[in-house]
Amino acid sequence: MTTTEVEPPPLNWTLGDAAAALAVADTAREWDRLNGLRGDVVILSARAVRTGLDVFGSGREKLVAARSQGQVVAMLVIEPQGHLQWRTFQPSQLPLGAWVASPDLDLRAIGDSLLRSIPGLCLALSITQIDPRAAVRPEDTPRHRCDDYIDTAWLDIEGTFDAYWAARGKNLRQNLRKQRNKLGTDGVRTEMRVWQAESDMAAALARYGALESAGWKAGSGTAIHPDNSQGRFYRRLLEESARAGEARVYEYLFDDRTVAMNLCLLHAGILIVLKTTYDESIRALSPASLLREEELQALFASQEVQRIEYFGRVMDWHTKLTEHRRTLYHLTCYRWEWVARLAQRRRQARANGTPKPEAVSATGE
Repeated sequence: MTTTEVEPPPLNWTLGDAAAALAVADTAREWDRLNGLRGDVVILSARAVRTGLDVFGSGREKLVAARSQGQVVAMLVIEPQGHLQWRTFQPSQLPLGAWVASPDLDLRAIGDSLLRSIPGLCLALSITQIDPRAAVRPEDTPRHRCDDYIDTAWLDIEGTFDAYWAARGKNLRQNLRKQRNKLGTDGVRTEMRVWQAESDMAAALARYGALESAGWKAGSGTAIHPDNSQGRFYRRLLEESARAGEARVYEYLFDDRTVAMNLCLLHAGILIVLKTTYDESIRALSPASLLREEELQALFASQEVQRIEYFGRVMDWHTKLTEHRRTLYHLTCYRWEWVARLAQRRRQARANGTPKPEAVSATGE
């Protein structure tokens, strides 16, 4: 059985500096229009991608835009990777690859058309961390390869909280009830605060950073701090999102002590949990779980949110809250079949521990 190649659509591409282009209001509006047509995911808004470029970009990133019959139908932020290859811009703070497109365009066709339009010779183009909600995972072909990235969880906010909570595991419900009883016996007052205003974001992020810096992330260098790139990214993103009414910071306190926090974005009924942290010095209790329970109670009651997206790797605590998961994936488009075959041989050689063939490295190994 032969696999039918996807014919590239007649697209005309333009290329420019990504950070400068997305700083132009008209370009940002075009990006957001396309994002709105295909998922309307707030972490892929022009605001979020531009912030990522300004804080984490190398300056080599390009914004490529495809036009068909005079209308912009696809936009991607791409960066060179290795020799004769490109990929979508992908700092770890953006959980999805930086691309938006009209929903009627096939992603393989976009990739095929683009890799032939990038100046110079491009042998492989990788579109990274794709959500199958935005683009159904295609079959592999002699020139296209998909690879699993991670499983991620989501939760639909439907019905009542009581019905939802009753369907959770008995151990989870009993454990949190015992924790609340202990806190009550010890005279500890618990409170959840929700911050939404731009003026609240800097102080909330400072408290988040202090909590995270006291835990294991401080040793790995990944903790948020007001003076590091992580801190600059999240402060700017949250402050700009707050101006649009799309920032949510959930904070949990024992008396006046912050013990857990979630940084979130809310748009079009979808709440995205960007970051979560808790006080790791508290051993007998789970402040993060206590926060999630009260957060979910509030979300079920408000009906402001229809779905929660986590976009991180599925963890044990996710499985206690939801049964839903899906696999994010990478798509690599190769210019010619021989490049794809070479990349496959290199992968096999590496898996077997043998020297890899002397030739150009191809994305998707």
